[in-house]
Amino acid sequence: MTRSILKIAGSDAESFLQGLVTNDMAKLDQGLVYAALLTPQGKYLADFLLLRADDAILLDVDATLAPSLIQRLNMYKLRADVSITETGHQVRRGVGDAPKGALNDPRHPALGWRLYGDDSGDDGTDWDAIRVVHCIPETGIELTPGTFILEAGFERLNGVDFRKGCYVGQEIAARMKHKTELRKGLVSVQIDGAAPIGTEITADGKAAGTLYTQAGDRAIAYLRFDRAKGVMQAGDATLQRAL
Repeated sequence: MTRSILKIAGSDAESFLQGLVTNDMAKLDQGLVYAALLTPQGKYLADFLLLRADDAILLDVDATLAPSLIQRLNMYKLRADVSITETGHQVRRGVGDAPKGALNDPRHPALGWRLYGDDSGDDGTDWDAIRVVHCIPETGIELTPGTFILEAGFERLNGVDFRKGCYVGQEIAARMKHKTELRKGLVSVQIDGAAPIGTEITADGKAAGTLYTQAGDRAIAYLRFDRAKGVMQAGDATLQRAL
């Protein structure tokens, strides 16, 4: 886990983020907030965790996305009183008893806590196993450019608020929520055998989706729901939707 912690400061910091990201910044009063930045077409650019820190907001993002995210945020700030800088903060995470100052991960209770400070690392938890069981996508694996966040489970993961008002890509997300039925999405599957991340899944010889993270006999898959019936194939492995 390599993370960058950005500092969003200035008198307009909260309103600036409120008009950009998928979640409601008022929730910062309750702890960590999970959110994403989307394209105007409603597709994923980056996901991150946000928290209050004195007179600023910290943004915890995968380090590989930090440079492009900073560039994008600076493009949007225009004349707003906002500064965006990288900090030297680190992240520790674990499950079980949380140390003083730690915050609960808002995506799922099984993801435990996160502590921001001078140290990084974790308690040795098998995070992939937790993610697979609870179908929690990871930046750069299940979450890639072009992803629609509702297909990735953001509503279930407390990453989107449909009452907050406008943000970039909001119209598409709202339309997918209220006017259409999801026909594709991430699900947990039972798998017999193994195949690399990105392996095509087929059902009766037809393309049915893509295999992602595997842990033991479970995996995360992106599936076309109309074809994800019964036993499917991914390379040399067989799989079916988990009950």
